[in-house]
Amino acid sequence: MAITSANRLELLQIADSVAREKMIDPDLVLQAMEESYAKAAKSKYGADLDIRANIDRKSGELQMTRVREVVQEVEDYSTQMTVEEAKAHIDNPEVGSLIIDELPPMDFGRIAAQSAKQVILQKVREAERDRQYEEFKDRQGEIINGLVKRVEYGNVIVDVGRGEAVCRRDQLINREMFRNGDRIRAYIKEVRSETRGPQIFLSRTAPEFMAELFKMEVPEIYDGIIEIKAVARDPGSRAKIGVISYDNSIDPVGACVGMRGSRVQAVVNELQGEKIDIIPWNEDAPTFLVNALQPAEVTKVVLDDDAERIEVVVPDEQLSLAIGRRGQNVRLASQLTGLDIDILTEADESERRQKEFEVRSKLFMDTMNVDEVVAQLLVSEGFASLEEVAYVEIDELLVIEGFDQDTAEELQARARESLDELNAKAIAEAREMGVEQSLIDFEGLSPQMLVALGKDDVKTIEDFATCADWELAGGYTTVNGERHKDDGILEQLDVNLEEAQELIMAARLQLGWVTEEQLAEDAATEEDGEGETSQETEA
Repeated sequence: MAITSANRLELLQIADSVAREKMIDPDLVLQAMEESYAKAAKSKYGADLDIRANIDRKSGELQMTRVREVVQEVEDYSTQMTVEEAKAHIDNPEVGSLIIDELPPMDFGRIAAQSAKQVILQKVREAERDRQYEEFKDRQGEIINGLVKRVEYGNVIVDVGRGEAVCRRDQLINREMFRNGDRIRAYIKEVRSETRGPQIFLSRTAPEFMAELFKMEVPEIYDGIIEIKAVARDPGSRAKIGVISYDNSIDPVGACVGMRGSRVQAVVNELQGEKIDIIPWNEDAPTFLVNALQPAEVTKVVLDDDAERIEVVVPDEQLSLAIGRRGQNVRLASQLTGLDIDILTEADESERRQKEFEVRSKLFMDTMNVDEVVAQLLVSEGFASLEEVAYVEIDELLVIEGFDQDTAEELQARARESLDELNAKAIAEAREMGVEQSLIDFEGLSPQMLVALGKDDVKTIEDFATCADWELAGGYTTVNGERHKDDGILEQLDVNLEEAQELIMAARLQLGWVTEEQLAEDAATEEDGEGETSQETEA
């Protein structure tokens, strides 16, 4: 394998041929050759030596050199030498200088040549993988067309031109079958660089696949006049898509449906007959949900922003339609809006309201010693607790039919007396549980709150100050994509997160754990952060 003048240019021709075949830079092939020659030379002269190979990019001439570094104190005699030893090679050597000795032409032998070949092949493969990764990493989020190369255990291996991609079994639409040579269209969901090469993962079930298909079929979406705001799919069965138009003259639903349904039908055909509901998007969550639950009719919507839940009331005969087959309709509507949905019939809601009415009426009858008619009048006017009756402006009681000044004053007096009795019992109960006076005297906690805290073993102001706001007010934790409710100690007493945070900070301030200045700085920092976020949003 000695390099002669006759085959020097052949090196360059081989490098150019391999580069064209693998679609990589010719210089990368030459670098691989240089590394392979250096490795072969080391196997002959010694693996510890620093031997380098250089192929002239114009003439193809191969030059082999041994390199040693000039150092103050030699640690490796194979690659280093002292200043004194270097004087025999160059004039005025300095620490850090390199002594380069040219090696004579050599015949590498069969084993060395085979080793060199393996290095070249490995380097070319690495360069090819890098090229594939660079090409496909920026195409993540696009739709790609390819040919089915083979099917392994339900996973479809796709030839995408300059590489292979895989569409896993769980990313294929149900009952979808592909054979070798079939054409397939899919969404590039992820591109990963791994040791065995770039891994391109495709999907036909991703919501983004449907969005991209509509983008291809509807010019208004491609131009940005219409935007797809949300997509929810039950692949192969049904889907819901929320769209909005930024041009008042263009109907987003009509544009997506197309003339005689031509546009939406093209998407349906690609998705194996998947039924698609196109819904006008609305910033108002309840309005959007009413649209999303189509074709069911909705008579009432109650939104709980903190819990990210929404309660929907439908006519009795519409319940099965709203829920859908196997809960499909409500599940897709929930995915589309990002809200947990509770569906009630009008009969269920009426029964629940009746029970609430009876419970509140009984509360007023038992605690204020009034008859059923008076209690029901109070509930009908929206009064739900003793505190509301006791401390409301007296004029709000006087507007109730049949209530005069004396009646209103008597009701408030009874409500306050009952509250005092209940509060006294609650404080006594809290003391029996071991709640300390420091917590009882802390401003902002009602006697009922003290009892709830005592039951949860929060008995001192120090215990209270160490609580987190969600421990008091409750909250939600997302685990594996599912929201789970965390009950708060004071949640049943209508304490929200903001109120809980204020109480905790007041306790820490009273204990000296924080100062007013620190609280002011924290508040200013939060406001600055919100301002920056707002500016970014506007930009």
